[in-house]
Amino acid sequence: QVQLVESGGGSVQPGGSLRLSCVVSGSTLDYFAIGWFRQAPGKEREGVSCYSINDDKVYYADSVKGRFTISRDHVKNTVYLQMTDLKPEDTALYYCAAPFSPRGPVTQVMYPHMWATLTTYDYWGQGTQVTVSS
Repeated sequence: QVQLVESGGGSVQPGGSLRLSCVVSGSTLDYFAIGWFRQAPGKEREGVSCYSINDDKVYYADSVKGRFTISRDHVKNTVYLQMTDLKPEDTALYYCAAPFSPRGPVTQVMYPHMWATLTTYDYWGQGTQVTVSS
């Protein structure tokens, strides 16, 4: 069983920075990527970024490219989302998620057409709130 716990959210002014953390418990054999999603009030949950564990590829939504950076500390089983130049439209509840990795001879990787799709993911954290306001 994979469990994810987010932290690092808070309130910042426009232009500020935050670093979100997603601590993952469970075997790394059971998941093959960590995605970050966000959901603003009245809006659908959307993909922000993703780290593909087995090939170290990263993906970003166009709205955050150049401002957000995803990284992984495999020793700490933690994936970070460094957010800079935050804008009011970044205000949302941020979630991390992981897709289940079936055991077998095939190494699972995340693909560009999959990473931002909600149904790709099987495990979800509870979320951490990010508020950007002056």
